[in-house]
Amino acid sequence: MIARGMAWLAVLLSAVPAGAQGKLDPGISDTEIKLGQTAPYSGPLSAYSTFGRASLAYFAMINEQGGVDGRKITLVTADDGFSPPKTVEQVRRLVEADGVFALHAPVGSATNLSVRKYLNDRKVPQLWLQSGVSKFNDPKNFPWSLSGLPNYDTEVHAFAKHILSVRPNGKVAILYQNDDFGKEYLAGLKEGLGARAKDMMVGEQSFEVTDPTVESQVIALRGSGADVLVIVATQKQTVQALRKAQDLGWKPLPLVAFPAASITRTYVPAGLDASTGAVSSAVAVDPSDPDMQSDPGVQAYVAWMDKYYPAGDKFDGLNVTAYYEGALMVEVLKRCGRAVSRKCVMDKAASLSDLSVPMLRPGITVGTTPANYNLFKKLQMLTFDGKHLVPTGPPIAAE
Repeated sequence: MIARGMAWLAVLLSAVPAGAQGKLDPGISDTEIKLGQTAPYSGPLSAYSTFGRASLAYFAMINEQGGVDGRKITLVTADDGFSPPKTVEQVRRLVEADGVFALHAPVGSATNLSVRKYLNDRKVPQLWLQSGVSKFNDPKNFPWSLSGLPNYDTEVHAFAKHILSVRPNGKVAILYQNDDFGKEYLAGLKEGLGARAKDMMVGEQSFEVTDPTVESQVIALRGSGADVLVIVATQKQTVQALRKAQDLGWKPLPLVAFPAASITRTYVPAGLDASTGAVSSAVAVDPSDPDMQSDPGVQAYVAWMDKYYPAGDKFDGLNVTAYYEGALMVEVLKRCGRAVSRKCVMDKAASLSDLSVPMLRPGITVGTTPANYNLFKKLQMLTFDGKHLVPTGPPIAAE
């Protein structure tokens, strides 16, 4: 492991043979593939640091198994504090000083947007980036950037359909993070409700990720008279919102954006009285769901966590995402073989067809085309019944 202050971590750094210079893309040698990543190891979203550590753990497993076509994978993961200016600084260092081959699963919407043009101008793959903002599905203008998450717009339109089905005369309030993540849900919810939005939408409250609580926003939304509450936040603020609504005696139907939809990390900490009945969607398995713990894929994931990341929370969905996105990176690298190059990796990543990778839910696969980088074409609607995540019908089309 390599450390640069407290900000840098790496798995297996190998020397680049002199003979490899000039004939292979940066970050590739006869024995190594060097990847880069930015994640918030500090700052208001430092809970997401587990994603970087799990990414390191995944490639540690792959390296122990012999790597990919004889090359070991080095991941250099850098702290950007979830601050776009810091992301710019770190990504430039990764590309220009460390000479990484590609960015693997960098975290955040605003952070990834801040470096998208820089990476595309230099034809450096920005793969499996951790944002579902729909503007990342833009292969015509940014062919080197591809998201690893479901599209936020897809989920919120599914939420709108659900509301219109179960609460056709409902009054809807939304609590949302004041950034690209939250604003996409706000706009998508109104669009999904269509002509009914004007009458149904009765409350909107935003918050900053640096706010200590969202209690004042929840109090304001309760005063709107809403009987449906859409929560667009990470786990911390979602727990706060569910708890505060319960404390106020307010019982709206909660719809929870997928980044926070977790039994052990959100629903249980919020209290079962507050979270039972919450609706969300998912493409990946929640390993804390009792219905899934006998699944061979879940058991393999748990065994990986126990061996390669024992300090991590095996029930944290961020670690699940790191696991399946590590598998995606390995898959595209394998498809390129010994002739791996940046162009080959992007070509393969943009032509996935009905691919199944570990820890995706039954019926969920990934697929891309050169004209459509939306990785997930289906998602599964789920309702928390106090113990299980109960599927609401089969997976639904995302587009």
